[in-house]
Amino acid sequence: MDRSASPDRLTLAAFAGAVIIGGGNFVAVRFSNEDLDPLWGAGIRFAAASLLLFAIVRLRRLPLPRGRAAWGAAIYGLLGFGVSYAFLYYALVGLEAGTSSVILASTPLVTLALAVLHGQERFSLKGIVGGLLAIAGIGILSTSTLGGDLSPRYFIAALLGVVAVAESSVIVKSFPKAHPVTTNAVGMAAGASLLVVASLVGGEDWIVPRTGRTWLVLGWLVVFGSVGLFVLFLYVIGRWTASATVYAVTLMPVVAVTLGALLADEDVTLGLVLGGGLVLLAAYVGAISQRKPVRPADTPEPLVVAPEG
Repeated sequence: MDRSASPDRLTLAAFAGAVIIGGGNFVAVRFSNEDLDPLWGAGIRFAAASLLLFAIVRLRRLPLPRGRAAWGAAIYGLLGFGVSYAFLYYALVGLEAGTSSVILASTPLVTLALAVLHGQERFSLKGIVGGLLAIAGIGILSTSTLGGDLSPRYFIAALLGVVAVAESSVIVKSFPKAHPVTTNAVGMAAGASLLVVASLVGGEDWIVPRTGRTWLVLGWLVVFGSVGLFVLFLYVIGRWTASATVYAVTLMPVVAVTLGALLADEDVTLGLVLGGGLVLLAAYVGAISQRKPVRPADTPEPLVVAPEG
C-alpha cells in the first residue's frame, strides 16, 4: 500500500513547477509542429534530452539503474514517452484539441483505477470526485474547440494514450527506486527509439529544423520541457501517490490557456474562469486535500536529488 500521501512544501513546489513548465510546452509543441512532423519532432526532442541527461549522469558519476530498476526505467519510458505520445499524436489527426483535452483530463481517474489494480492505493470518494471535476472543468475550458472527426479510432487512440500515461506513472513506483536523472535518461532513450520507429513507419519527413525559432523552441523543449519537467515529475511521484501526481497533467491546459490570455492577448471568457476554477478545485479535492499525517515508520524513502560530493 502506498502511504506517500503527505507531500511537504518542496514536493508541492516541484509539483507546481512541473505544471507551469508543462503548460508552456503546449505552446512550444505547437510551434515545433509547424516546422517538424509531430512524431519526428517528439523523437528528436526526447533523444536530445536523453543525451543531455546521460551527460549529467557522467559528470556527476551517478549510478545507472540495474536489474529490475533498469527494466522499470525502460518500461516507464516506452509507455510514458513512446506509446503515449504516438497514440495522442495520432488522435490529434482527427480530434480537435478541446476533445483531446477532455479525454486527457480523465488521467487522474484512470491512474487511480490502475493504482488500485496494482495494489498501490485504495479507491477514495475524493479521488473519484476530483477526477470528475477535472473532466468537467477541462470540458468547459474546451467548449469552443470541441469537435473534429468523431471516428471511434481517434477516440480509442486518445484513450490508449491516457492509459499509457497513467500506467507509466503507476508502474515506475512498482520497481526499485533510482535517481530521477538516471531513470529519465534511460526512459527517454527508450521512448525516443519507439517514436523514431513510429515516425519511420508513418512516412514522416526527417528534416533538420529550418528556422531559428524552431531551434529555440526545441532548446526549450529539451532542457526545460523534457529534462526539467520529467525530473520534477519523478521527484514528485517518488514522494506522493501516482493518482495525485498526475493532476499535474490536468492542470497544464489551464496554464496553457492562461498564458495564451496573457501573452497572446486572447479573450478571458467566462468559460476560462469557470473551467479553470473547476480544475483547480479538482486538484485540491482529488490530491491536496487527501494529505494525511504519516507516521515516521511509514514514510517512504524519497527520490532526493543528492548534492554533488
